[in-house]
Amino acid sequence: MEELSASDCSAGIKGFFLVSHMFKKLLVANRGEIACRILETAQRLGIATVAVYSEVDGNARHVALADEAVCIGPAPSAESYLDIDRIVAACVELEVDAVHPGYGFLSENARFVSALGEARITFVGPTVHAIEVMGDKIASRKLALSAGLPVVPGHDEALADVDDALHQASVIGYPVMLKASAGGGGKGMRIAMDEASCREGFERARSEAQSSFGDNRIFVEKFIAEPRHIEIQVLADQHGHCIHLNERECSIQRRHQKVIEEAPSPFLDHASRQAMGEQALALVRAVDYCSAGTVEFIVEPSGDFYFLEMNTRLQVEHPVTEYITGLDLVEWMLRIAAGESLTLSQKDIGISGWSMEARLYAEDPSRGFLPSTGRLSRYQPPSAGRHVRVDSGVDEGDEIGIYYDPLLAKLITYGDSRNEAIARMRTALDQFRIDGVVTNRLALAALFEHERFFTGSLSTGFIDQTFPDGFGALVPSNEVRRRMVGLAAVLHHRLERRAVVNDIVSPGRWEYSVRLDDSREQVEVLETRQGYEVLLGGELMVIKTGWWPPQPVVAFEIDGAEFFAQFDCHEMGYRMQHGSILLSLRVLPMHVDALLDKMPTKISSELTNYVRSPMPGLLVSIAVRVGDSVNAGDEVAIIEAMKMENSLRVERDAVVAAVHASPGETLDVDQPIIEFEPDGE
Repeated sequence: MEELSASDCSAGIKGFFLVSHMFKKLLVANRGEIACRILETAQRLGIATVAVYSEVDGNARHVALADEAVCIGPAPSAESYLDIDRIVAACVELEVDAVHPGYGFLSENARFVSALGEARITFVGPTVHAIEVMGDKIASRKLALSAGLPVVPGHDEALADVDDALHQASVIGYPVMLKASAGGGGKGMRIAMDEASCREGFERARSEAQSSFGDNRIFVEKFIAEPRHIEIQVLADQHGHCIHLNERECSIQRRHQKVIEEAPSPFLDHASRQAMGEQALALVRAVDYCSAGTVEFIVEPSGDFYFLEMNTRLQVEHPVTEYITGLDLVEWMLRIAAGESLTLSQKDIGISGWSMEARLYAEDPSRGFLPSTGRLSRYQPPSAGRHVRVDSGVDEGDEIGIYYDPLLAKLITYGDSRNEAIARMRTALDQFRIDGVVTNRLALAALFEHERFFTGSLSTGFIDQTFPDGFGALVPSNEVRRRMVGLAAVLHHRLERRAVVNDIVSPGRWEYSVRLDDSREQVEVLETRQGYEVLLGGELMVIKTGWWPPQPVVAFEIDGAEFFAQFDCHEMGYRMQHGSILLSLRVLPMHVDALLDKMPTKISSELTNYVRSPMPGLLVSIAVRVGDSVNAGDEVAIIEAMKMENSLRVERDAVVAAVHASPGETLDVDQPIIEFEPDGE
């Protein structure tokens, strides 16, 4: 398949020309997949590149990709990637003439832009004024109102304290959204349904905002029920020209963080797209914006929309826009920062096909999406090509720690239609093999499989509504179960017959018992020149596969349809994954299966009187002391990991017997924090 990199997106777009006054050396003030993404385009343009890295990132992929690299401090972000003085000093020392911030870290930090300006270094992004106004949610609301944009009803000043929060919430009317004025990425945000949740949410949002942004100002606005989150990508140069690049649908979210994005939106028609685009450009002109940016809107089921915020940086989800427009947004950011004019007008921007993006995180969906750490013992993305793109900042063997965002990769697919883009995404997820950490890959697959997603009936509450019990116990459909059981029997048969020359067909039918969960299936396998005839439940299917161990991904066909699965030997049987389903099963000859029933079963019961750390992280606070009584559901501790605060609550009534950790302590996974008296006595 022909390769298509992120930077190839600009090929063939009307108005492109040779770079005339581009930068000589660019420093990327970031890490991970976005640093790699920026480095790729810069190097294609002939710009020398510099990477920065913390002490734990010395062997990171972005460091290896850059022409030069410089260490800027210890692992904690505040002492490295957020240290403005160290980064500017590195720029001066290495004679850098431009800095691209990526997203996160210093990408929307006005003081960083000013410090670069004082050192005569170009910031690849907007002006200090635009960052300050748009980065302050309160100020941006006021500017949006003055520019004629509709905004969500709310209070336009920072809340003084919890009593002020309760008063303003009662005036607006519950439910309300408490939001950090300097916030982003879902941090410092809480939904309050009533006075009690408003009181708790205000304190939590303020604490998280201070920790994440160094700014604890919180404001409150009406919470819109069943909204869509739709954003408009804009480009504006330093000469007053601005255009929008259509929309992205970002409604699939968890804890206010985007999980799946797509372009275009399945909801908007031409008229609504045009109206939102015009409103976005009105805001761009009002703030005198230049560079790439995104104006985000909340859209009601009726189609009415409200300004939410403007992100004055490159967005995580920018690849889907690149796919449907053919533009390289990083290239345009560099061109604009270098003083070049936009050579595209609004009429040049169309929509070609459909694109999907899924964010692969190191987190465990079965445990409430708690962060997962460890070494990537296997990291095998699907093959990239014209219809599949993988933006990643990790390699096999890398250590995933507690200090940074748990994003491992972005998987992006393209198709002529929405259904085609979804189908390619489902296949690519099955092909993406990651071992060593738990990921959200199966949860992503479940989202793409859901009928409601397939029909485009989306809202920001989609995950909570369609998976109210989480992703810990997904049950396969009869079709998927049949597919996996039949494939397991064939793969087991190939393992048993692997000493036989490939071209020699084994005569006769082979009977197996496939055990999974508390059930078993009887399967007959007949090996033929055309594949394997598999009889399961009285129905015949033909399976073809060329799989042999130790291949971690199985390509196979069933009755002519192509699929992929992941397959391993596991304990006394096998572990298989296909779509959103992970099964542990055993395949046995019939006589062995009969004897297994006579084996005694070990009965185990594990009871614990401890609250343990569910992840590596920083213990922020403990709410109990020895002798305290707690009730089921009470919050007893808060742990910060990968830039998010996580509340630990007790599952039963109990009395605290001992406290084994102190606030400020770095915890290992499963480390005891609080011990209770046996049986709550």
